[in-house]
Amino acid sequence: MCIATPMKIKVIKDGKAVVEHGGKDFNVSLQLIPRAKVGDWVLAHGELAINILPENEAFDILELISKTKATSGR
Repeated sequence: MCIATPMKIKVIKDGKAVVEHGGKDFNVSLQLIPRAKVGDWVLAHGELAINILPENEAFDILELISKTKATSGR
């Protein structure tokens, strides 16, 4: 199953961002949210950031994902 995941922006260059999730860096396009800035939390699906999230919402979603993984045995 593929889901959109909260990730924090570390670097922005040329409309793309380096984001971090689970200790790994990923590259995502900011084409849909060009106002995003370094330090923002974004909801990313694949290689596309689709929304800016408040930090508390990002943590809530990450906690739900973690609980779901724990109960599914992953």
